[in-house]
Amino acid sequence: MEEITDKKPFSTTKHRLRTKLIFNPSAGAARSSPIEIVDVIHELQSWKLVPEAYLVEPGCDLPRVVQDALLEGFRMFVVCGGDGTISAVARSLAGTPATLGIIPIGTQNNTALSLNIPNDIPAAIAILRNGRRIKVDVGMVTCGKISTPFLEVCSVGLVSTLFPSVDDIQHGNLAQIGNFLAKLAGSPPAEIHLLLDNKKEIHDRGYVVLVSNMPYIGLHYQLGTVAAFKDGLLDVLFFADLNKLELLGYILQGVGEGYPEDQRIQHFHVRKVDIDTHPSMPVMADGNALGEGLVRIEVRRRVLAVMAGPEASSEPSAQT
Repeated sequence: MEEITDKKPFSTTKHRLRTKLIFNPSAGAARSSPIEIVDVIHELQSWKLVPEAYLVEPGCDLPRVVQDALLEGFRMFVVCGGDGTISAVARSLAGTPATLGIIPIGTQNNTALSLNIPNDIPAAIAILRNGRRIKVDVGMVTCGKISTPFLEVCSVGLVSTLFPSVDDIQHGNLAQIGNFLAKLAGSPPAEIHLLLDNKKEIHDRGYVVLVSNMPYIGLHYQLGTVAAFKDGLLDVLFFADLNKLELLGYILQGVGEGYPEDQRIQHFHVRKVDIDTHPSMPVMADGNALGEGLVRIEVRRRVLAVMAGPEASSEPSAQT
């Protein structure tokens, strides 16, 4: 694979590649100037990528858009949006021969951070041609009658309860602060039972369990090593001994790269985990509510092809 560079040699050496561009104009927090789709298309064309654009609107059926494009023969899908749009497309591409490309314009851009894709639009587009095509893992979660893949994280408990309000606040809707505080005050802990790889059982009382496939979630909270998306394992974090105020610190501030993980957090690396809570707690995968109750989560190894940036030069110390 060719080394990534800011130059554009592919204008003469690469063939034209038909590309499905999925553009979310509402992605990210308020910006000083909007991201213009015509600029994105022009930059794609300069790399001999031939985009057919689809603009994401509230309530649109992205899985249908992806499936129709696959039937039309598209094998490169480029998402210009935030983590929510990226994960929605990734769920539909998992297990197919197509490749996912990412132009991050969201609020946190954790998927891009995990894959070492820069937030600069021209640099991210360069990776679509110069980058590494790699296969990454996805998680598969089953809750009741719903079974769905996820790219980033599945949460059980308080994080799932608070996520809609936090997401609205991140996007500038400060009116949700009251709703957020009310939900925080009214959420009780639960008895939580974990069964790890059908072997190890954990029983404790707590508010939150997180099961992550990617190194970074939330406010750039680093859960795993830089290779977490391709190690065939999921990172399970059980916040059993933290109270609501301590959890609130993680939700609002995050940990941040380079900071040590709280030693009270129980951290496991597994291929499969069953989670049961009493009373039942809400379950969410990549921002999508799945219901409440018993949930099974397992890893599907390297079923999604993505264009990624250069490999990270160092590994953070892993918690076990």
